[in-house]
Amino acid sequence: MKLSDYNYQLPKERIAQYPPKKRGDARLLALHKNTGAVEDKKYSDVLEFLKPGDVVVLNNTKVIKARLEAIGGDGKKYELLLTEKHGSEEDKFHHKAMYRGKLTEGMDLAIDKYNVRVLGVYEDGTALLESSNDFMEIAESLGHVPLPPYMKREDTKEDHERYQTEFAKSEGSVAAPTASLNFTDELIGKLKAKGVEICYLTLHVGLGTFMPIRVDDIKKHKMHSEWFSMPKSTIEKIKKAKNNNDKVLAVGTTVTRTLEYSADKIMNSTESIEGEADIFIYPGYEFKIVDMLLTNFHAPKSTVLMMASAFAGWNNLLNSYEHAIKKDYKFLSYGDSMLIH
Repeated sequence: MKLSDYNYQLPKERIAQYPPKKRGDARLLALHKNTGAVEDKKYSDVLEFLKPGDVVVLNNTKVIKARLEAIGGDGKKYELLLTEKHGSEEDKFHHKAMYRGKLTEGMDLAIDKYNVRVLGVYEDGTALLESSNDFMEIAESLGHVPLPPYMKREDTKEDHERYQTEFAKSEGSVAAPTASLNFTDELIGKLKAKGVEICYLTLHVGLGTFMPIRVDDIKKHKMHSEWFSMPKSTIEKIKKAKNNNDKVLAVGTTVTRTLEYSADKIMNSTESIEGEADIFIYPGYEFKIVDMLLTNFHAPKSTVLMMASAFAGWNNLLNSYEHAIKKDYKFLSYGDSMLIH
């Protein structure tokens, strides 16, 4: 199974650089995975595909303003990008960061009024930082939104709101769970009124999820691990749906990864679950929990594209992407979405 098999031509003008003017105004391409048929819909039309008893699972992680600018004792500027949090009780005064510039162990940096020391520099391109201040407070007051690199622009005030879901709660991600950026409180209200169950989990999204695969044999790719937590109430709703033959809709690849990594525990547990999810889902994988997937349009040769391929079938997915490109759908983080059902 080769990486080169999961490729397509994505025109630059199809990559969304900004969010829709109004949250929720995205388009939705509905793909019937058994027939390959596609329908052009609106994002809010997801309501049509769900019935009472079905369960919608959302990721309530909160994106931190992870991009920081620092100045060294030598007067040089350094760019730091905090990595995602691993756990709810992680040490507030130490944090790993990716960096631009040459850092060395023992260096002192200034992030505005905050003093930071470099405790270690590692081969994976990260450094361990120490401060007498809470890194989350530093990020909130001085950080920039960690927009993906293909958005070749600085973050704006609008991004502070829109590169975040309406239900973001638990801070720790350095990339947004983008499939739910258009999932509004209004839509949640309509789903609940229809009898659809809404539940939440937390998975702190790391940049490693979007790192390119560097081997052509995809089975040799090692997936980045991300911390997740799933409350008892969510587990109970999912178990009930599976036992009653109702559908579980995963909103996004982060939710899908968490549910499938935890599949056995979900069906056998009576308590909350947390851990580090490192599952790599590619074609041939048999889904155990997820029945429907709401996701964005993904970059060529990416792990998330392979997950969508595993769920929809590569030929179905490729045909639907070609349809989306012809119909001027917007791709990637701020773009439109597709429902695979």
